[in-house]
Amino acid sequence: MNTIPKEWLDFLRQQFPEGWRIRLRPSPIKPGSVGTLKYIDDAGTFHVRWNDGRELGLVLGRDSFSIFPPPVQTLKLYMPITATYYDCDEDNLEVELTMDSIEAAGYAPQIIAAMREEQSWLDREAESPEEAERGLMAYYDSDDGVARKVLSYRFTAEVRNSRLWGVAECKVQGTLTPEELQSLISDVGGQAGDGFGESLEQRGIQAGDGLEIYAHLYQSRDWTIMPETDRFNPHFSERLPDACWSVLPSDGSLICIQRGTSGYYVSEWNTDNPERNRQIADHINRERGISKAQERAMVSGCMSGWDTPSADPKIYMRDELQPPRMGGQSM
Repeated sequence: MNTIPKEWLDFLRQQFPEGWRIRLRPSPIKPGSVGTLKYIDDAGTFHVRWNDGRELGLVLGRDSFSIFPPPVQTLKLYMPITATYYDCDEDNLEVELTMDSIEAAGYAPQIIAAMREEQSWLDREAESPEEAERGLMAYYDSDDGVARKVLSYRFTAEVRNSRLWGVAECKVQGTLTPEELQSLISDVGGQAGDGFGESLEQRGIQAGDGLEIYAHLYQSRDWTIMPETDRFNPHFSERLPDACWSVLPSDGSLICIQRGTSGYYVSEWNTDNPERNRQIADHINRERGISKAQERAMVSGCMSGWDTPSADPKIYMRDELQPPRMGGQSM
């Protein structure tokens, strides 16, 4: 087996993550000669899923091929949004009143305009055109897959099913891993609560007839951030999510489980403290709208098989909301 220096291997994996496109040379291109990169193994072989269904590897220095990035896609992350305003009570004292998302939907144009003004102000304050182009990703401070794959994100709002939703519109190039998606969601949540959102909620929005309202992207209770396909799926709570987090009862390790994949892997956020790991798993799952029933079904699926009855969240939905039990099974 060919050996490749670790530094070079790390560089290749950073530069060419999963999802990049591969084209064999020379031209003309024949059917099946264009494919999608799955991964680069420890020997430096590029494993590719070709358009004709084959899965074959390419070796640097032996095979002639070119690599180009995947198309940019828009990922929308949805979160509840509310609005508040001030009025006088029966004693003529000023009180703060809250609109729910249905009532707030009536003021969607004014709220969206205020969000655009807030983003425009941030763009003008950017140190360079490149920073302005990245929107709120300019404030992302980690050098990781999220920084490389997420080109930009900005907040807006949409009315869906008669409700107003806050939306983070993310321009993504490549496939985000479960933990990369969660890192992005956490960053969006931070901006919704403490960054962009905090500035927005201090901006009075003229809503007509003398009414001034304040928009809030973050709420302290029952607040979730979910991709579009999950947020508006009426049966989401009854099906398995794409991924979830749990803990091993044997040693309390924090693990990530991907739907349809046998086994699990230890999360990069794992700590030496089992209680802390449980808190992390609960926080991530709750933020993603993933219930205990779904977590238990995911645990069963990754260990006992995804086609078993125990991999169905519906059988746990009436149970006590307890952490999943993995017993003495191992993977």
